[in-house]
Amino acid sequence: MQLHRADVVDGAIAILDQYGLADLTMRRLAGSLQVQPGALYWHFPNKQALLGAVADRILAPMEDPIEAEEWSDQITELAHRLRSCLLAYRDGAELVSATYASRLTTSKGRERLVVSAIRAGMQRPEAELAAYTLLYYVLGQTVDEQSRMQMDSAGALTEDVSPLNETPDATARFDFGLQLFVGGVRHVLGSRVR
Repeated sequence: MQLHRADVVDGAIAILDQYGLADLTMRRLAGSLQVQPGALYWHFPNKQALLGAVADRILAPMEDPIEAEEWSDQITELAHRLRSCLLAYRDGAELVSATYASRLTTSKGRERLVVSAIRAGMQRPEAELAAYTLLYYVLGQTVDEQSRMQMDSAGALTEDVSPLNETPDATARFDFGLQLFVGGVRHVLGSRVR
């Protein structure tokens, strides 16, 4: 059987989902694909390049058409879509965050956020900054959410159930931050009109 690049990415995603990012090694991947580790390097020069390809696969739905027409609804739709992409895979947010930091992903998701910010009335330089701000908000929020889910499933979370510590669910927290972001964009745009 000939090993294809897509097979390697599929195998990496299977390991990611079963064992997590820390245990996604080239040796383990080669073993699961029943090949020698060197065979993987035919398709990817190093593990970082493989992780970039995995991130691209995770982020593939970011390329789907946007249904919303208003800029604020587009930003909200894309932010929720990004969060869903990350939550669909164990350690998805951590992996994607690392590949964004090292510029290894080729996903156009961030660019789609830029375009929505430009539609709002921002110039490209500030739209780029706004897109990075939102991207890192979604990544950070989702890394925390996934970490808490894993700690909870391992029985490591101790929740204080006093009424003072009641917090909304993860989606409600995410939506609150997203509303603050959109409101901030509106404020920046509105301050120029004065």
